[in-house]
Amino acid sequence: MKNETTDVSNCETQTIELGGERFQVSRPHAFGIVINRQIDAGDVGEDYLHQVLLREDVRDSFLEIVDDEGLVVCKNVRTSEPSYRKVRGKSSHGKLSQAEYYHHDGCSCPVKPRVVEIRMPHQLINRNIATAIAPFRSVVAAMLRSLPQEMLTHGDLESTLHEFSRSPSEHPLVDTWDRIQGRITRLVRRELNAESCRAFFRQVDCEANAYVEPWEMGESRLICNNHENLAETMQHRRSYQTPRMSAEANGSLVKRWTAEEA
Repeated sequence: MKNETTDVSNCETQTIELGGERFQVSRPHAFGIVINRQIDAGDVGEDYLHQVLLREDVRDSFLEIVDDEGLVVCKNVRTSEPSYRKVRGKSSHGKLSQAEYYHHDGCSCPVKPRVVEIRMPHQLINRNIATAIAPFRSVVAAMLRSLPQEMLTHGDLESTLHEFSRSPSEHPLVDTWDRIQGRITRLVRRELNAESCRAFFRQVDCEANAYVEPWEMGESRLICNNHENLAETMQHRRSYQTPRMSAEANGSLVKRWTAEEA
């Protein structure tokens, strides 16, 4: 089963205006938008994310777009902005890192950050590890659907699956989704070896129709991490799209909580 994506080159390109500048925008996926750069900006538009979109008089409007779309991808951005920090966490052939499980950032904080921005700076090494991004509702339902039948017998997971198979108004209360997700994550960690667990989450990526497009250098992905309606919040994870056979060099990512830290 493949994620339902569309090549950007085949998408109808539109324009939006923010901060007095026009930007090319496309919708290559079922959710989110991709901003390529300012139109007719020349070299002065290389850091349009900070110079225009996060400028003080534009910032609130832009963050509202992130809330509404769930994901905003900004491509071809060159920046020396110092507020980013390295994405940490290591995994191995025999053990998944916490980042490989779907999550919201800042779960241990009193209030989760509104937006998580993950960025691939320009560097010498490409990155072939994906970052999967999907709506919270889709992720929890996909985790239930992807469980082997024998695991659905644990507790009330099978009845919960049936509830998620009904109309959204009949789904379990959104306040219970974190608990449901935690139970499934602990279950697959306990019952499956590392590569089987990775295969399970690749299936979840497909079932949830996650955004798993390859990273490009100079790309920033701004993810709605704490929507006022929890059902509209997105989750993300580090996603190995093929079985992990051995360690290999990979380009690095940086991140920040843009609404609070930019």
